[in-house]
Amino acid sequence: MQFLSDLTIQQNNKGTSTGLTWISSTGAEIISHSPVDGKIIGSVVSTDQTAYQTVVNTASQAFLEWRMWPAPKRGEVVRQVGEAIRRHKEALGRLVSYEMGKSLQEGLGEVQEMIDICDFAVGLSRQLYGLTMHSERPKHRMYEQWHPLGIVGIISAFNFPVAVWSWNAALAWVCGNVCIWKPSEKTPLCAIAVQHIISEVLQKNSVPEGVSCLVQGERQIGEWLSHDKNIALVSATGSTRMGKAVGTAVAERMGKSILELGGNNAIIISQHADLDMALIGALFGAAGTAGQRCTTTRRLIIHEKVYDTFKQKLVKAYHQLKIGNPLHAGNHVGPLIDKDAVSTYLRAIEQCKQQGGNFLIEGNVLQGDEYASGCYVQPCIAEVTNELQIVQHETFAPILYIIKYTNLEEAIAMQNNVPQGLSSSIFTLNMREAETFLSHAGSDCGIANVNIGTSGAEIGGAFGGEKETGGGRESGSDAWKAYMRRQTNTINWSDQLPLAQGIQFNI
Repeated sequence: MQFLSDLTIQQNNKGTSTGLTWISSTGAEIISHSPVDGKIIGSVVSTDQTAYQTVVNTASQAFLEWRMWPAPKRGEVVRQVGEAIRRHKEALGRLVSYEMGKSLQEGLGEVQEMIDICDFAVGLSRQLYGLTMHSERPKHRMYEQWHPLGIVGIISAFNFPVAVWSWNAALAWVCGNVCIWKPSEKTPLCAIAVQHIISEVLQKNSVPEGVSCLVQGERQIGEWLSHDKNIALVSATGSTRMGKAVGTAVAERMGKSILELGGNNAIIISQHADLDMALIGALFGAAGTAGQRCTTTRRLIIHEKVYDTFKQKLVKAYHQLKIGNPLHAGNHVGPLIDKDAVSTYLRAIEQCKQQGGNFLIEGNVLQGDEYASGCYVQPCIAEVTNELQIVQHETFAPILYIIKYTNLEEAIAMQNNVPQGLSSSIFTLNMREAETFLSHAGSDCGIANVNIGTSGAEIGGAFGGEKETGGGRESGSDAWKAYMRRQTNTINWSDQLPLAQGIQFNI
């Protein structure tokens, strides 16, 4: 396919890079199969212990120089990275779609997020502000400043194989850090392509070797990063189980972590909702990316007065979904990432039935030449109660649970009564309901929306959630502070040394 050649990802199968140099390794081979058609796209070699240590040593040395570059100069490099990605948007978007399985429109949208976060970071490079405070001592000035941390380890997931890395890397770079990226072993070639794209920018600007590093492999590589005292911050995106392991390992060595983990996101559909708008939000939220977003809508909590009406609209809309090759613009839903994901989907459906769920649209694995990879499934809908064990669990697949409620207090309680706390939404034209949902008595999630769905976060806002979602924040707002350390400074410009709180210490 031409887009593979355009990205030069088949020049070699080395999966380890220090930014400008590809390093040989004796690790296991990782073969990338496309869930679109089951074909092998390519392969890379996992990072072994020797190659990993070379990367860490190179990054450590690069940090000593990179941190001293003026932040706007670092921002200029990030601007050029954004421009390089923009030039390759079409090819990279197609690779994302083909290797991960999301629709081409979503693949291109993911690459656009990379461009957008670079633009955001360029502006941020001139806005790393600290505060000035009044001292209680005469002729003293207090202020705070922010310093880079060092090496930032980035563990990204298969469902957003390039965007989430960029959310972290662009901010970390302008803050003066260097990065080591460990992508998902299910989408290794997307990472290879990105590394090729940005390496020319790094070289042209004489960026130190080691500012942008890449390591490849399975869980063991993530464990190395998590336990390595040289890694100041680990930003990990993935399952709650993975995040608990990373968070524990990093905390044991007193490191810092950003955890963006599972979601069990709900939309409350009020009796005062615009049901046509709500239908669009629910449909994309539940079926988009084949249910493989952390912000996927997994539960609809619908007011009893509109329950039957909305249920009929939803079932009709599901029957109109087009499932197939995501590179074809007419299809709405592509495949799951692999056959293991299909097995998880089937188990969840069976558990839901055993626990009393009633399926309005049955789930199944699709058959036929177009679905030969075995990864295409039917998005399905089940009527349930919120307390079912399977409903409390996040299944990374297009399974939508619908639940009936009587009053808003009950709906909010049901929405909050799950272990996860990422994204949430209410559709209502009633101002009091909307404000209640956004109040202290409302959603307990990191993201709360009114009259839009749970998916589709903008890079300008801090992204992340509470409870078992991890509590971390990435991307916009003041999320940059997580990539820096705060330092409080006091300058005495008098000829005396008065002590705080009026303490006398005469000798």
